[in-house]
Amino acid sequence: MRIGLLTEGGYPHAAGESGLWCDRLVRGLAPHEFDLYALSRDARQEAAGRLPLPPNVRGVRTAPLWTPEDDTRGPGRARGRGYGRRDRRRFEDAFRELAEGVCAADPAGDGTDRPAADGGPERFAAGLYGLAELARESGGLAAALRSESVVRVLEAACRAPGARRGVAAATVPDQLAFTEQLERALRPLSLGWYDEEAGLDGTAGGLGLVDLCHAASAGAAALPGLLAKRFFGTPLLVTEYGVQLRAHYLAATDAPLTTPVRALLAAFHGRLAGEVYRQAALLTPGNAHARRWQEKCGADRARLRTVHPGMDAERFAEVGEDEESGDPATLSWIGRVEPAKDLVALLHAFAEVRRQQPDARLRIVAAPVTEPGAAAYLAHCRGLAEQLFPDEAAGAHAIGENPVSFEELGGPEAPSLEEAYAASAVVVLSSVVEGFPVGLVEAMFCARATVSTDVGAVVEVIGGTGLVVPPRNPKALADACLALLRDPDRRYRLGAAARARALELFTVEQNLAAFRGIYLELLSHSPVRRRTTSGVPFAHPAESHVPGSWADQPVTAAAGAGDPDA
Repeated sequence: MRIGLLTEGGYPHAAGESGLWCDRLVRGLAPHEFDLYALSRDARQEAAGRLPLPPNVRGVRTAPLWTPEDDTRGPGRARGRGYGRRDRRRFEDAFRELAEGVCAADPAGDGTDRPAADGGPERFAAGLYGLAELARESGGLAAALRSESVVRVLEAACRAPGARRGVAAATVPDQLAFTEQLERALRPLSLGWYDEEAGLDGTAGGLGLVDLCHAASAGAAALPGLLAKRFFGTPLLVTEYGVQLRAHYLAATDAPLTTPVRALLAAFHGRLAGEVYRQAALLTPGNAHARRWQEKCGADRARLRTVHPGMDAERFAEVGEDEESGDPATLSWIGRVEPAKDLVALLHAFAEVRRQQPDARLRIVAAPVTEPGAAAYLAHCRGLAEQLFPDEAAGAHAIGENPVSFEELGGPEAPSLEEAYAASAVVVLSSVVEGFPVGLVEAMFCARATVSTDVGAVVEVIGGTGLVVPPRNPKALADACLALLRDPDRRYRLGAAARARALELFTVEQNLAAFRGIYLELLSHSPVRRRTTSGVPFAHPAESHVPGSWADQPVTAAAGAGDPDA
């Protein structure tokens, strides 16, 4: 089978967890061939280089979403400048449909007192595909999306009866700011990926050659998959381990944008996610938290199948099998420093723990700081620790007796994740926002008892093998930590149960087995579009191996089986 793997801001560039799961998938399903279609988010990501690719990756096509360049189709492609009169009319008609679909209030209501406009999602989809067909036939959309007509059309859509609350107040600067964001979000429509030509050396072929598109998110990465389905009938599989729509909402909140621009962007990304969810042959959320978001955005429950992320359990095997390791008075927090992790609440909780159990220690083991603002937040937490524990911070105790230590992962105190977990009696997660808690699963592989806040997919991951408390509640966090520190037998029982659960649900092997079955299931319901050339048994449906001219025609397996004269 030939898979088109669609990513945004991840594989093959990313070396973090967002890139590792794709790498494990490609390597673990070696009998299948993969073409990679990667959208990059910034220059730093591209400068970091790519991960080494396995031999079953036939080629890679990349496109930046961050450059000001108004054409990403490559040399020799039309740039979309100077549309003729007919194409200008086509563009305006399609953009009007998309803009009115974005601005229309949902029938369920978005807080507006005005009547909801009909067919918002349908009009959005009609406009989206109209723009895609124009870009495919006549060149890129960048210049057209910066034209004066776009502002006029958008202004009319914002002020139309039934528009959502917030967009009617949009001014010309707001509309220009939105169209600038929109041009980048729609840039995949103008890429030269939509053909049935084989790629050159080192590049993937056109999406018309793949048997299945697998998108690693429902945002911009899934746009090429939507077009491949429309142009070629290629089935689309969408996997979300973090909900892309939720990430857009959070990013817009932090960005220096006006309220109307935020409303327009939120509406656009909501419509795009809804269209992806409706068109996908199957959706594989990584947890129940992502699944609920998908259902709320219109995904059909019958096409939802939870597939938990696959993680490497082998590296933690030695720690998990050693029940005697770990300081019985040590709490550990291990992760990436950012305000959403709420280390402030953790430090206040530990102050209460320390008052009731004077020998308790807290290790904060942080990944190397790279994100903007992370160093300032870490400095703030260090200052708070000095205020809460002034005697120890001032050096009143001997070296090693300071109850709170700030350590960097990879440094002399915590050279590896395995050693950081091994030194812990209890692992704590204090987040106020969390998607899939990777660090929690690592602690479970290490057979460590855990105390976590009830956010994201935490309850689903823990499944009764650890203690869960409300977020932003230092007293509850402290009580749960004390309960486990004072009861070693309970710690061991919970740790053993946690490790058994993690090995059953969250390993690379279970993840690969799930996707191996899903690929074959989706292809069994799809047309036989070409002869097999790989020579790999079962890489294509059995019908494609039957001799005769019909094998090259786009017939379904069911049709071929039911017609003895085919």
